[in-house]
Amino acid sequence: MKDKLVVIDCQNDFITGSLACFNAISAVKYIVDYINKNEVNVYYSMDWHSNNNKSFTDNGGIWPVHCVRETFGAKLYKDFYSEVMDEENKPNENNMYYKGLDDTIEEYSAYNAKNSRNVFLSEEIGDSVIICGIASEYCVRETVLEFRNANKKVYILSKGLGYVDINGHVDNINKLKDLGVVII
Repeated sequence: MKDKLVVIDCQNDFITGSLACFNAISAVKYIVDYINKNEVNVYYSMDWHSNNNKSFTDNGGIWPVHCVRETFGAKLYKDFYSEVMDEENKPNENNMYYKGLDDTIEEYSAYNAKNSRNVFLSEEIGDSVIICGIASEYCVRETVLEFRNANKKVYILSKGLGYVDINGHVDNINKLKDLGVVII
């Protein structure tokens, strides 16, 4: 049976755009290499906001405008389309899961993200999951915690993480380790 790999929010705005994170491009390169060298089923989560999202500073929130649906910033980074070898693991309508659709709720976790068939990501994951992506201290952390709370065994690809702040990232990884999350 193939491992389940959840790639959190590796979108242009978090890599080169309005919320570009440290280590993001290196993380993507590592993730693509991992996908190509391992037997995995890949699931991509994506922030997918409207212009009216309450998390945006323009609307009273704390974040710059980011990942507005159907824009370049909301698209997954190009390497997932061009460098992933297995067609089934390239982004497609079945393995892309959208979150942040409700403008009034800050939704960091991808646990309840839905694909185009309205299937929740949480319904696709068995007893264990490997998680990677962006940003370590926010969306990755909250996704990990929700899967842990659902009694799943959670692994994190440490080289496949982008982060907002190195100290926050290191602190996050240590806290997750203390909760029993396996760092690989």
